[in-house]
Amino acid sequence: MRLLYITDALAIWGGIERILVEKANCLADNYNYDVHLVTVNQGAHHIIFPLSEKVHYVDLDIRFHQQYYFRGFSRLNKRWELKKLFVDRLKTYVDKVKPDIILTARTELIPGIIAVKGDVPLVYESHSSYIAHQYLSDGFFSLMKSELRNRNVKHVDMLVTLTNGDAFEWRKLTKNVCVIPNVVHLNTSGSYSDCKNKTAIFVGRYSRQKDIGSLLKIWRIVHYRFPDWELHIYGGFGEEQESIIDAIDKMDINIKACPPTSAIFEKYRESSILLLTSLFEPFGLVLPEAMSCGLPVVAFDCPYGPRDIIRDGIDGFVVGNRDINLFAEKVCLLMGRYNLRVEMGKNGILSSARYKDTSIMPQWIKLFMSLKK
Repeated sequence: MRLLYITDALAIWGGIERILVEKANCLADNYNYDVHLVTVNQGAHHIIFPLSEKVHYVDLDIRFHQQYYFRGFSRLNKRWELKKLFVDRLKTYVDKVKPDIILTARTELIPGIIAVKGDVPLVYESHSSYIAHQYLSDGFFSLMKSELRNRNVKHVDMLVTLTNGDAFEWRKLTKNVCVIPNVVHLNTSGSYSDCKNKTAIFVGRYSRQKDIGSLLKIWRIVHYRFPDWELHIYGGFGEEQESIIDAIDKMDINIKACPPTSAIFEKYRESSILLLTSLFEPFGLVLPEAMSCGLPVVAFDCPYGPRDIIRDGIDGFVVGNRDINLFAEKVCLLMGRYNLRVEMGKNGILSSARYKDTSIMPQWIKLFMSLKK
């Protein structure tokens, strides 16, 4: 079977980018699928995550950001030119490859794909969230733009979400929805955290979604009771990077801002607790990753990922959404009870196995076979 993945770019340390590459690699290497991966705006940027030699990769070199070099009517005209260029180049590639199924995780690309795909089934993977724009949009026009992009999913043949909560939201627009959790790259080293280091870890972009501002407030409370513990933040690029790092520099409460690293599992194993303070999560990739390294986790009960992943009180804690004081209390509970950290960490190793490729990929294979009929 020939699959065609179409995405924006693979140029940042992002969860969507990592999952897409690892899924493409798995389908090509382990299931012998003929996998083609097309980016739209990669340009000269390096692909962050290693791509299998069996995956056919092409960048269409559209670079939609060029429209923002212009203003007013000139910007609209440039946007139209770039959209037409995208459709033309994509049609050439689709006609050449003749895929059995096309997949994308970008709602903004759906209209262009629809224009050229013919009878080929189109799958949209919701790696964001139906309600994401309610948290991230800047004003009325941004909100409406996101609403319109969401409505593009009415034209896809199947919409795949990562959680039941997100699936419920998307069914307001289409009945063609199914739930397949992320395949997670788990710790396979055979080495785990002993939960002895007095270090908590946070992994995520410096963005509004991750709400690092709440994380800093929580840590201020925690530091008062456990001043010998450190918080290590491994933050990727985001719109709040400068302001957050500036705030950290002014706070004398044992917080270390660290650059993104490809050795994140090593950093998990050097830590004893993972914290997640997101406003929303389509899944929460870092949770099972850290759990597979033997870390207990603490997360807000935000829509919609943590509740599906964490077994509250067994392998971590799910805290009432935005309850900063209760979040700090749960963190302090773990800091003060070494045996509880170890017990929850061991439970996490077992429960994270739900997200192995051998458990998740058969669900994708079943979906592909149903769409190809």
